[in-house]
Amino acid sequence: MVTQTRKMYVSQHSKYSCGFCSKFSVKRKAVGIGGCKDCDKVKAGGAYTLNTAAAVIVRSTIRRLREQTEC
Repeated sequence: MVTQTRKMYVSQHSKYSCGFCSKFSVKRKAVGIGGCKDCDKVKAGGAYTLNTAAAVIVRSTIRRLREQTEC
């Protein structure tokens, strides 16, 4: 149980890469909200991480479908 709590603590306090300015300056502001300190953009995500597993799957599916329609 300690390792799961530690994993959540580390992931919610770590910095993430910003999708707009590509810098590692996105930090968690509240549950599900991350904000970039450099470009002041706000992004919604998961409770403890910036990207959830479901969001990654949806993005990859959309990209794959776009590539199929372009060909």
